[in-house]
Amino acid sequence: MIQVVIYSRVSTNIQDYTRQTEELKEYSKKMSYEVVGIFEEKISGAKKNDERPALMEMMELIKTKKINKVLCWELSRIGRNTIEVLQTIKLLNDNCISLYIKNYNLETLTDKCEINPLSQFMIQILTSVADMERTTIKQRMTSGYNQFINNGGKVGRKEGFKKDEEKILAEYKDVVKRFKQGCSIREVMKLCDVSNGTAQKVKKIMSKTGSL
Repeated sequence: MIQVVIYSRVSTNIQDYTRQTEELKEYSKKMSYEVVGIFEEKISGAKKNDERPALMEMMELIKTKKINKVLCWELSRIGRNTIEVLQTIKLLNDNCISLYIKNYNLETLTDKCEINPLSQFMIQILTSVADMERTTIKQRMTSGYNQFINNGGKVGRKEGFKKDEEKILAEYKDVVKRFKQGCSIREVMKLCDVSNGTAQKVKKIMSKTGSL
């Protein structure tokens, strides 16, 4: 039986990856695949691949266990730009693992473990277009920001605003608990489902207050 793993990612805590995972599970059932691993995470699409704990865990599993396919919802799930997407695909190809992208119904390898040239071509185009769109959005945001400043607009927090450090520690009790247990930042991010920035902030406050 063909063994597969599922990788699902969303960018913020208010989003949910359940739909991605459930539809990929349904696809696996339809194709009679055996799902041997499900990797899910909530992390910004701007993060590098090595800053994505679930993705890194999945890649480690791939190196040690015979997997035939990786299933994901769309290309942006597995890399923040064209280079990282292609690097991930190359690693999978080198291990004779096909990547299935559901929203385009694409597979990177044939049943004979040969590179699918059409899919490779489309992937390069799709990821390049996505990069261009992100660049355009950033340029528009920068332009709008500069125009706002030039017209006398003010940015930043209002005077007197400061989030109390004790409130931050109280808000992230689980993070505090894990750090006290000796967990690393990456482990805390995974166990508590928080961003790298939040974990760093809590750890800095704990060090400052002597609670670490």
